Amino acid sequence: MAEVPSVAVDIAPVHSLVARVMDGIGTPKLIIPSEASPHQYNLRPSEAAALQEADVVFWLGEDLTPWMEDAVETLAEGASVTALLEADGTILHDFREGALFEEHDHGDHEDHAEGEDHDHDHDHEEAKADDHDHDHDHEEAKAGDHDHDHDHEEAKADDHDHDHDHEEAKAGDHDHDHDHEEHAHEGHDHGEHDPHAWLSPANAATWLDLIAGQLSAADPDNAGAYFANAAAGKAELEELVAEVSGILDPVRGGSFVAFHDAYQYFEVDFDFPASGAISLGDATDPSPARIAEIQERVREESIGCVLAEPQYNPGIVATVLDGTEASTAVMDPLGVGLDIGPELYPQLIRNMATTLADCL
Repeated sequence: MAEVPSVAVDIAPVHSLVARVMDGIGTPKLIIPSEASPHQYNLRPSEAAALQEADVVFWLGEDLTPWMEDAVETLAEGASVTALLEADGTILHDFREGALFEEHDHGDHEDHAEGEDHDHDHDHEEAKADDHDHDHDHEEAKAGDHDHDHDHEEAKADDHDHDHDHEEAKAGDHDHDHDHEEHAHEGHDHGEHDPHAWLSPANAATWLDLIAGQLSAADPDNAGAYFANAAAGKAELEELVAEVSGILDPVRGGSFVAFHDAYQYFEVDFDFPASGAISLGDATDPSPARIAEIQERVREESIGCVLAEPQYNPGIVATVLDGTEASTAVMDPLGVGLDIGPELYPQLIRNMATTLADCL
């Protein structure tokens, strides 16, 4: 029997899906620790070696990890590489620009699900996909995703020589309040779509089949096991969607504001739209005007929950909460602190739902 291929994966939630497909056959290697920012990261020698030794590589794509494109091309030159954001069947949403969402136009999302059966749980997509105005899309969205990443995944980036990211983030609160709009036009292009696509269980289900196909091509002897695991994983995702919907049902109609606009895929899949976000999807520092806009929404419309993130200055959330009755909770989209492996993805989605429901 042929040797099981060496597999490398970029972030923990995708690694979890690959691990599910490889369950009982092999174990993929994680490139970016879940406590680090995917947007800016310096590979450790062991992680560079994992790429160099890989026969198969799965990653979201350069919209999430722009630096990784060169690493994949140079280190994993002979590997089979799959960028999931570019895969057929992946549902993609555009960046939302405004601080407030539901007042904007409906139905303005793109998807690559040509010929794919994603109708289940997604009849509401076209109504809820991007509740905002895309007329000026990708202008403010060029808000320094590559050079000004203070993204939500950056829980402990100082462990990876990124102390300056936090210093810049803090400095932005004091010295660069006027820079948000300027950053938006400096030309730091981060691509067309919101890259947080792993927070859609529908995408996860699509990717399980894709992962099985790519692994089977590299390892035909285990093809049957890969596809059986993928099928079992998809069944588990169906149960997860029903479970999460049940967690959210008691608080439907409740309203929440995110620290930054990272949860659109979760919102669409579970028909639970956010009222707004303090920061853009690339987590650039919000302008005073944007903070004031969110604060007014929270006060006037009795927003029930303002989601914080552990990586960011809690003072901004405190400002938004001041004088309101809103609760707050910490939401994490990468699974920091969860055990790496097949169970991380469902636990991540479950934890997000529980956090939101408890906050509301």
